[in-house]
Amino acid sequence: MAYPVVVVGAGPVGLAAAAELVEREVGVLVFERGASAGAAVSEWGHVRLFSQWSELVAPAAGRLLEARGWVRPAGDGYPTGGEWVRDYLAPLAGLLGERVRTGAEVVGVARRGRDRVVDDGRDGEPLTVHVRYDDGHEERVVASGLIDASGTWVAPNPLGGDGLRAVGEAAAVAAGRLSYRGPDLSVPAERDRLAGRHVVVAGSGHSALTALVSLTGLPDGTSVTWVLRRGAIGDTFGGGDADELPARGRLGQRAREAVEAGRVRVVTGFRTEAVESQPDGRVALVSSSGQRVGDVDRVIALTGLRPDLAWLSELRLELDATLQAPVKLAPMIDPNVHSCGSVSPHGVVELAHPEPGVYLAGMKSYGRAPTFLAMTGYEQVRSIAAAFAGDRAAAERVELVLPESGVCGGSGGYDVASGGCCGAPAGPELITLGAPVRSST
Repeated sequence: MAYPVVVVGAGPVGLAAAAELVEREVGVLVFERGASAGAAVSEWGHVRLFSQWSELVAPAAGRLLEARGWVRPAGDGYPTGGEWVRDYLAPLAGLLGERVRTGAEVVGVARRGRDRVVDDGRDGEPLTVHVRYDDGHEERVVASGLIDASGTWVAPNPLGGDGLRAVGEAAAVAAGRLSYRGPDLSVPAERDRLAGRHVVVAGSGHSALTALVSLTGLPDGTSVTWVLRRGAIGDTFGGGDADELPARGRLGQRAREAVEAGRVRVVTGFRTEAVESQPDGRVALVSSSGQRVGDVDRVIALTGLRPDLAWLSELRLELDATLQAPVKLAPMIDPNVHSCGSVSPHGVVELAHPEPGVYLAGMKSYGRAPTFLAMTGYEQVRSIAAAFAGDRAAAERVELVLPESGVCGGSGGYDVASGGCCGAPAGPELITLGAPVRSST
């Protein structure tokens, strides 16, 4: 009996994986914990993506959809997350039909009849996938392989500067004073909660920049403070005109303008150690060096995401100790040294684990590295699907086209600003397996 490949997560990469497998006539089941396909994307549906439509439709998915009469959105448009779901992910999930099961959380995976420790007969057994549904019932599904494309959205990094929750952070969340999601100011209630208040944004990535830019559109009387762990702003605003994703470059420029105009107060070198409750119900942030940002009505912590690996604990994974990414992939994406889009080619070879037939794909494969793009995930699952279909040559024929960020130097700087701009933008770089990778210097 041929068992299906199980894909965890019906987001962009998970559905792309399913499309690749369907096109190759490999059985597949997709389990999505949310109520609908693209559930995580829908949670930030108000945010406009940096990538154009031409970069957001997976090749196999596009072919399957167009064969059913789907009209591809104009390639030069920049959709919001909600539009991405409505115009692409939802139709794709509909085409895949009963292969996609929503409200279905995968809570564990193991080799059938073998826990993590047992060697005897292990390689000859399929996988057992334990699924829990929203209505409370559970089942075990036997699978020939696993593609974990569940992403990292459900596991935001805490506010604490050492990777742990700050003292008082949980209480601030419970009191509604701290959240880990960017604000949607198109919702009147959210806008009213923040207008005229003191809002702190913590984080240095594009989610933080997006939040800062949106908050500066609130009425006069709103105070916005931006706290950064790094000792200087440095290249936090990105590469500007040198960024080959123009929308990403413009976002950084708008954030820079807001800071330079005094609409955003910046506090650098701030590693939060405690969130203290004030008598008036507001909170104060206290850093490990004794700095204090007080009278805060709302804290928006956008300090990155991390993978949830708990339900994979019975599988033999080989993960980098720093990034929690596959060990062969980690050196290629390490944010301490990597930038400029110069990601080396990677596919099944770099994504494989000691547990045969198990792959982490998409954002999950990058662990704690923040540099992932959808097109990278699409290429990953194309390679993985080819391997499941027995087409090793296609699996190892990896090609990536990644846009330059316009920023040199990694994002792992602790007390110093990162390097400067990479210079004039170059054309997209086509990287093929075995080809030399261009230096970012």
